[in-house]
Amino acid sequence: MSAAARAWVVPASIGALEALKDQGICRWSYPLRSLQQQAKSNFRSYSQARKLSAQSSSLKNQEKLKQEESLRTVMYLSCWGPN
Repeated sequence: MSAAARAWVVPASIGALEALKDQGICRWSYPLRSLQQQAKSNFRSYSQARKLSAQSSSLKNQEKLKQEESLRTVMYLSCWGPN
């Protein structure tokens, strides 16, 4: 890109931005920021819910393993324990 072309890039960009402001694009910045913030917070709560779900399923698995172990103990004692 030549030096003359580069010299026009910044003023053209500023002019385009000012034209967008005049058309009301800046009125959309608050709703867009609000939607983005809502999406981030919803994603956080979704990821926290997944973590809690994983923890609760892990606790359920541990409880099931304990029940199986106690059943094994009862079966062992009933087969091999004193009569």
